[in-house]
Amino acid sequence: MITLASTGKASRATDGAGTEVLPIDVETISESTEAVLSMQMATSTRKDMDVSLPEIVGHLNLLLGEDLGADEDEDVRELFRKGYRLLDLRNRPTTETPSFGAFIYLRDAADVTRRLLWIYTQRHGLGAP
Repeated sequence: MITLASTGKASRATDGAGTEVLPIDVETISESTEAVLSMQMATSTRKDMDVSLPEIVGHLNLLLGEDLGADEDEDVRELFRKGYRLLDLRNRPTTETPSFGAFIYLRDAADVTRRLLWIYTQRHGLGAP
C-alpha cells in the first residue's frame, strides 16, 4: 500500500488495485479532538456532546485502521486496546446515559484519538498535531 500523509489538505491514499482509501486528515482530527478536550462539563450541553461524538468515534476508528506500530510497541498496543474498548457499542453512551457519563466517554475517546494521531504524525514525519 502506498500512503501519502498530509497535514490535512488534498491527501490521497491508494492500494495496489488503485482503490481510494480514506486519507488521514491531521488538521481536522486535531481540531476536533482539541474542541472536545477543551469542553467544560459545566458549560457543555448534552446536545453539544452528542453532536461531537460521531465525529470523534469516526476519527478514532480511522486511526485504529492504520499501522502505527502496535506489533512492536506495548504502549501503542495499549492505546489500541483502549480505542477498541471505546468503539465497542456496549460501551458507548446512549440516550439513557447521564450527561456526565457521555462527557467522560467523549473526553476519553478524544484523548485516545489525539494520542494515536500524535503517533501517526511521528511515524509519517509530520508536525505534531
